[in-house]
Amino acid sequence: MKPHGKKSLFKKKVSYESQKNSEKISKLNFKLINKIFDSINISLLFLISTLFFLSLDSQGKWSNTYKTLSKTKAINNNLIDYISKTEEYYISEIESQNTYRKTKPKDLIYLDRVAEKQESYFNRYFRGLMKGLRHSKYQKGY
Repeated sequence: MKPHGKKSLFKKKVSYESQKNSEKISKLNFKLINKIFDSINISLLFLISTLFFLSLDSQGKWSNTYKTLSKTKAINNNLIDYISKTEEYYISEIESQNTYRKTKPKDLIYLDRVAEKQESYFNRYFRGLMKGLRHSKYQKGY
């Protein structure tokens, strides 16, 4: 078993038909592997696109929910302001009850009714005209 040059003496001799059969099998295997990868790629593409549209839908729903929550928060802040103002008002009313005393009929002062002066239309118009002339509202000449 001496090597003859660089070639080995134990080289396997393969017939032409078996070589042709192995090429057919390898081509079939290659086509089968390609079909498997194609179907996996198509299914992954479909899955990714489906999840993409579902996430867009979820994002839209979340945006609407967030908008509603923001409005509710603003309303609650306004309510808190109103409640604090109301509490402040009632506390000041409670504190002011001690400073004011209740009146009695003897504390009231009764006044006689003063008769109102009734002025005629002509007198009122004439006074308005005279006042306008005095204050240069109605100017004379140039």
